[in-house]
Amino acid sequence: EKIIGIIKRHYPNHAILAEESGTSASGASSTSSDYKWVIDPLDGTTNFLHGLPIFCVTIAVEYKGEIVAGVVYDPNLEELYTAEKGAGAYCNGKRMKVTATSELINSLLVTGFPYDIAKNPDNAVEHFVNFLMEGQAVRRLGSAALDLSYVAASRFDGFWEVNLNPWDMAAGLLFVQEAGGKVTDFSGAPSSIYKKQVLASNGVIHEAMLSVLKKV
Repeated sequence: EKIIGIIKRHYPNHAILAEESGTSASGASSTSSDYKWVIDPLDGTTNFLHGLPIFCVTIAVEYKGEIVAGVVYDPNLEELYTAEKGAGAYCNGKRMKVTATSELINSLLVTGFPYDIAKNPDNAVEHFVNFLMEGQAVRRLGSAALDLSYVAASRFDGFWEVNLNPWDMAAGLLFVQEAGGKVTDFSGAPSSIYKKQVLASNGVIHEAMLSVLKKV
């Protein structure tokens, strides 16, 4: 509410899409402004509730359907990730660049599972097993925003997930692109925060990851 309140004061005509508040367009219709703020004040809620220090705040700005700025803050590591379209991506002021890992077998990957996986598995487990066999290792942190931030920061080589919400990935996708990586859906088509599939990588292993995803 504090984040939304500040935005409303400074940009009263901007639309807002926010996770925790359930707000879809605070103070503005979805078409009344070219600007939309996409917010999750706590990405990694389950981790937070269990005392696992892997969670963050994520905010992005969309202009005419395109993400043009993003911020992710990890209070546990005191890391602030920022990006502006065309101006690079940074962590605590240091420019980020994706890895140069060229072989999938040498790649450290990360993913997440849908919250309703027990009722709607949507091939998530099959993808996970396939990447375990094809990559060096796969991690699951429980925060898509941090997963994507870590791809941009060279901590991971690639990330995939299904059934994410726009606020889960809006800032992170921009980070990966601005850090020199590649973002698509599982068919290789350009990604969007409104699509239910996302694949983000250093770009070099992207085709190899697409091939694994297409096995299911």
